[in-house]
Amino acid sequence: MSLTLTPARRRTAAAVLTAALLVPLAACSSDDTKNDTNGSTASGSASAAPQANLTVLAAASLTDVFKTAGAAYEKSHPGTKVTFSFAGSQELVAQVAQGSPADVLVTADTKSMDKVKADTGTPAIIAKNRLVIATGKGNPFKVDELKDLADTKLKVVLAAPEVPAGKYSKKVLDAQKITVKPVSQEPNVRAVLSKVELGEADAGLVYKTDAESAKDKVAAVEIPDAQNAIAQYPAATLKDSKNAEAAAAFVAWLSSPEGQKILQDAGFQKP
Repeated sequence: MSLTLTPARRRTAAAVLTAALLVPLAACSSDDTKNDTNGSTASGSASAAPQANLTVLAAASLTDVFKTAGAAYEKSHPGTKVTFSFAGSQELVAQVAQGSPADVLVTADTKSMDKVKADTGTPAIIAKNRLVIATGKGNPFKVDELKDLADTKLKVVLAAPEVPAGKYSKKVLDAQKITVKPVSQEPNVRAVLSKVELGEADAGLVYKTDAESAKDKVAAVEIPDAQNAIAQYPAATLKDSKNAEAAAAFVAWLSSPEGQKILQDAGFQKP
């Protein structure tokens, strides 16, 4: 006996057949998509730096450049927030010794970093700097060289002896046998710069990058290499950091081509 299918039954049979044919294809497509997704996810995880809220203790002379660097780092590392605390290196070292919560330490000299070596990872030098004489805009007192700072008519301000900039200043002045009686000794190099900017001092010894950051307010008198001192900036992770991987990624980035370009564009020398 022949079986005659009504139009409705024919449509139902065709739908069942089509579904049966599509199931294997869907399964293959699902497997392929799963494999592709897994592959891309694994690749993304491998290339992405850990996300975290990082606190970086940094030397005062890094104030301007690190604000730029922090913004660049956050842009290229979505999900990571970098907060800076700027002060004289001696103050930062004291904070670390007292257990202040932070992830990274960057000082303006290796001796300061050495004082807390038990609390840090292995430091990496990320930049160098040098001293200049900062004077009022246009150099109104015609300061041309280091020995001019010995003029008792000049109001000279220096960083305090325990500050890296103060140590470097003492080193270069002592080497040239120049005696300077400063009107004040400041807790960090940016305070020295501020005194000159405000006209509270006629001249002061600061880093080249500090003078560059305020070039519309101060003049910079170069100090010859033979009479100068080179400042080194070591960066290290802190062992008590709760974001160890992210902290290490940030320190490594400071030595990367992107990080180095930002530092050198601001006037810092290569490590």
